[in-house]
Amino acid sequence: MIDNTALFKIGYGLYVATTNDSDKQNGCIVNTVMQITQEPLKIAVAINKANYTHDVAKATGKLNINCLTEKVPFEVFQRFGFQSGRQVYKFSDFEYVLASNGVAVMTDYINSYLSLCVANYIDMGTHGLFICDVTEAKTVNDDESVTYSYYQKHIKPRPQKKAKGFVCKICGYTLEKDTLPPDFICPLCKHPASDFEPIE
Repeated sequence: MIDNTALFKIGYGLYVATTNDSDKQNGCIVNTVMQITQEPLKIAVAINKANYTHDVAKATGKLNINCLTEKVPFEVFQRFGFQSGRQVYKFSDFEYVLASNGVAVMTDYINSYLSLCVANYIDMGTHGLFICDVTEAKTVNDDESVTYSYYQKHIKPRPQKKAKGFVCKICGYTLEKDTLPPDFICPLCKHPASDFEPIE
């Protein structure tokens, strides 16, 4: 038996991984970023294969990690987590600057960023694991980094008591509809309809 709530106890940060497909800047929310070696300095980033950011990072070999702070509003998660860069330009009316690798860096709600060059790619089934060399790193401020737990407790809106719909047991995303399509995929964590439960 696997109790998915046990996974909530693993400490995660939340980040925006950004890419550039040569026509536009793009990005998505990720929660798996870790330093794996010091010398040479390498970072591992896991990105869901359903995300356009995954495809661009794999094709170009470049991505940036924007380390989000506790000041980040829910709207940033809506912009970078609830829609696809295949259909929308996520940086429309959103402030950013370019790092030396030509990929976007957010100007607000981050405390640091890393520019990465993909050294190795590992197919992990639903996700791709990017093993990257760090080509640039900068601290922007000393604001606290946001954790997944902080997001759940303080940023993610709570469903209204009288709301009808379904909530993802994995990430807390709420779908306010009377029925849940059997092929529905959570736009935030990419889990299937089987991981949703009715709002009571």
